[in-house]
Amino acid sequence: MLKFSGYLNVISQLAQCRRWISSGLLGALLLSPVAMALEAPQGPIVLRVTGNIEHTNAGNEAHFDREMLKTLEQRETLTATPWHDGKVRFSGPLGSALLEAVGAESGTMRVVALNDYAASVPVQDFFDYPVILAMQIDGKRLRVRDNGPIFIIYPFSEQPDLLNEEIMTRSVWQVKRIEIDD
Repeated sequence: MLKFSGYLNVISQLAQCRRWISSGLLGALLLSPVAMALEAPQGPIVLRVTGNIEHTNAGNEAHFDREMLKTLEQRETLTATPWHDGKVRFSGPLGSALLEAVGAESGTMRVVALNDYAASVPVQDFFDYPVILAMQIDGKRLRVRDNGPIFIIYPFSEQPDLLNEEIMTRSVWQVKRIEIDD
């Protein structure tokens, strides 16, 4: 009988070990970036993100409507730009919040405008500076005629060294798509 209870004890410990491993694997899958998907847009799509991304909602792309972009961490910046008279107040989601939402951490972005103008922007810019995807200017929605629906804005007044030709070419307006390469 003593021998039998020893076997039962070993079997019980093996079963407990199996439960720990199973729950650990399930937890790892639930927390894994691959297991996460973006919600589908409910309104008109204003931004498409493609390329080297982990989180998608339309095949291998991430599509965003205005409401989805509004759920990302927002920022407001009062800054002078070469394209406006005086300082203006821009607001919209942080570029870093967008990259986190799609699971992009490195590489280069090709930011494409409605007229197909494109600029290369290092992904790291969005993590190094509080770059915003401006959707409003002075509290009003950016329309296409006002360089909307999305205008990439660097904090020029906060960091005057950013006011140079290289960074200005990265400040794409009328953004429709961001392609992320390795």
